[in-house]
Amino acid sequence: MTLMQSATEMHEELVHEHSAHNYHPLPVVVVEGTGAWVTDVEGRHYLDCLAGYSALNFGHRHPELVAAAHRQLDRLTLTSRAFGNDQLGPFCAELSALVGKQRVLPMNTGAEAVESGLKVARKWGYEVKGVREDRARIIVAAGGFHGRTISIVGFSTDPDARGGFGPFTPGFDVVPYGDLDALAAAVTPDTVAVLVEPVQGEAGVVVPPADYLAGVRAICDAARVLFVADEVQSGLGRTGHVLATRGAGTDADVYLLGKALGGGILPLSAVVADDEVLGVLRPGQHGSTFGGNPLACAVGRAVLGLLADGGPHGVLAAARRLGAVLQARLAELVGHGVVAVRGAGLWAGVDVDPRLGSGRAVSEALARRGVLVKDTHGSTVRFSPPLVVTEDEIGFAVDALARSLAELAGR
Repeated sequence: MTLMQSATEMHEELVHEHSAHNYHPLPVVVVEGTGAWVTDVEGRHYLDCLAGYSALNFGHRHPELVAAAHRQLDRLTLTSRAFGNDQLGPFCAELSALVGKQRVLPMNTGAEAVESGLKVARKWGYEVKGVREDRARIIVAAGGFHGRTISIVGFSTDPDARGGFGPFTPGFDVVPYGDLDALAAAVTPDTVAVLVEPVQGEAGVVVPPADYLAGVRAICDAARVLFVADEVQSGLGRTGHVLATRGAGTDADVYLLGKALGGGILPLSAVVADDEVLGVLRPGQHGSTFGGNPLACAVGRAVLGLLADGGPHGVLAAARRLGAVLQARLAELVGHGVVAVRGAGLWAGVDVDPRLGSGRAVSEALARRGVLVKDTHGSTVRFSPPLVVTEDEIGFAVDALARSLAELAGR
């Protein structure tokens, strides 16, 4: 380090020298955040249009969520599941009521929720459906993103996530996303579950055909197979609904939740299903030291309280209203440096004309104009601002994108 280095450069050097190189972040080092805005170590302000990949659906330091965390910090943070705590029961009951299922399996990260859902589906297949031991198969969709654990990357179609990590866990069949004929053809007597995202986030906010999720439901019903919906990114308000699957007019057997469930304060995830499914677990068969800890549950209860307000001024109504604004404003840029826009609610994938530059180049140009987004898959950038964003702030972000595209085009 030298005296001439900026605070950002000094931090990046420390990260480069002492952190594993498993991320390629933008050159922005954040020290403070409030609502939809963050401030970096140089004192620059940015509109956060990534929101922690939807973990910050309610913005940075939402006062109700921070207050809930402070109250619990002063009382109790962890017991492990060796004992009970006074937040676990109410959290599970309130989440069950909001989702409309009977039971909750609390975990920590989204990937843990997915792994837990896979284990439960296999056990359900053996104990309830009657599949022969060690024969269970689960159908997954190409382009999906469910985390980066060893089992999950084994059925990923992303070469970066998968390459160099084999051998992989068997028992998964990959079919094209949105293709009901391929899904139906992949079902066998040993199939126990179909795992899909109702909207594929990491793939670039890919929205399936309108009849897809209902078709998945029908195929699962016909074959007595569990429909498992990974709503770690799409759930809890991102699309303007508690669950994107329900927003599309259908229901899954198992919901996997995470990210926003912890309010952007700490990790909290959950598998939510009825007794027939989660009832297959018995003591000693699955668990987590921190899963269901009182601090996470207290914050999670505050999150559920925000989502329970279904009125015209609640976060869900705001996401639907402002999502329409975001989609309309971005659509105006098609043909002006943008090739296509996809989205649902306050969530959009923007395909930039690759002749102008990569998604990384667009993200860097936006950061210079005070807007934070993240690229994915070449020339695509994602917008997922907190649900507390305003219409003026959406306009600021889209105007910044238009100016960034003009800059890259040399205009």
